[in-house]
Amino acid sequence: MRKIEAIIKPFKLDEVKEAILQLGIGGMTITEVKGFGRQKGHKEIYRGAEYVVDFLPKIKIEVVVPKEMLPRVLSAIKENAHTGQIGDGKIFVLPVDKAIRIRTGEEDEDAI
Repeated sequence: MRKIEAIIKPFKLDEVKEAILQLGIGGMTITEVKGFGRQKGHKEIYRGAEYVVDFLPKIKIEVVVPKEMLPRVLSAIKENAHTGQIGDGKIFVLPVDKAIRIRTGEEDEDAI
């Protein structure tokens, strides 16, 4: 199993979510996060004063998938989160050694 963590622009969430669900993935976790990468934020003016907005709003999607589904899920995220502009986001893939559904005690792929 693999855990995919994708950081994307907020307005791309619906497209990415629908693409992942169409692949038969049963669930995911979505978190509103803030951060910055190479773009380093931007400057804004508020009541005549200029200030730097370091942390930009992003969405973090976390989903655990069987290893054989990984390429299709990654492709769906990349295609649907892409705008071609700076700040499109990042995708991280991590190994998952164990998953347990608390309610039933199911383990590993049965638990996801």
